[in-house]
Amino acid sequence: MIPPERSHAPKLRRSADKQFVESLPLLGYGGKIILLRDRVEAEKAVEKLLREEVLGFDTETRPAFHRGQHYDTAIVQLSTADLAYIFQLKYCGGVDVLLPIFEAKSPLKVCIGVADDVKRLMEIRKFSQSGFVELTDVTKPLGIVDGSLRKLSAIVLGIRISKREQTSNWAKEVLTDSQLRYAATDAWVSLRIYEEALRLGAEGIQAE
Repeated sequence: MIPPERSHAPKLRRSADKQFVESLPLLGYGGKIILLRDRVEAEKAVEKLLREEVLGFDTETRPAFHRGQHYDTAIVQLSTADLAYIFQLKYCGGVDVLLPIFEAKSPLKVCIGVADDVKRLMEIRKFSQSGFVELTDVTKPLGIVDGSLRKLSAIVLGIRISKREQTSNWAKEVLTDSQLRYAATDAWVSLRIYEEALRLGAEGIQAE
C-alpha cells in the first residue's frame, strides 16, 4: 500500500475544482480487507478495533432511485492505518455487534457527514453514540471550505479517489472486489485526512 503524500499538492488550497482533482494521481486503499459475514468473527474484529485510538469510519447503503424507496444501511467500514474491516450487517449480527465501538469514547470514529451515517444506523437500532468525529470540523480550521471526501483527499493528501462504485447495490449478498476496495478506501482515506489535518494544524499551516 502506497501512503498518500502531499508532494502532488504543493499548496494547501481552500477549495478544489474538477480540473485540479482530475490532475492528481488516482490512489485507493491497497492493503488487506477483512470482510465480516459471521457474528463470531465480527465480535473478534470489534475486540481488536477497540484497542485503536482513531478509526476511519463510513457506511454504504443501497441507493434509492424512486420516490418513497428506503433501504437500511448495508455495510459499515472501519479502517486502521493498515487494515480495513467491512461489516456486512445483514450477515454479521447487525448494528448490535458494533455497539461496543459506537458507544465508546475511544476509539474515535472519523467520517465525512458522520451525523447522517449515525442517524441511518440508529434507524435500525437505537444506541448511545460516542466518539464520532465530523471530519470537516478538523479541516475547516485550516481554512478549507470544501467538504466532500473526494475534494478533501485532493486538497489535504494530494490524491484523487474514485467514486465509481458510489451508487452500486450495496445490499447484494456478494460484493465485488471493486466495491470492497471502494468501501475500504472511503474509511481509510478519512483516517489519513484526519491525521494529516492534525499535523498541518500543529504546524500552523493554513490554506491559501
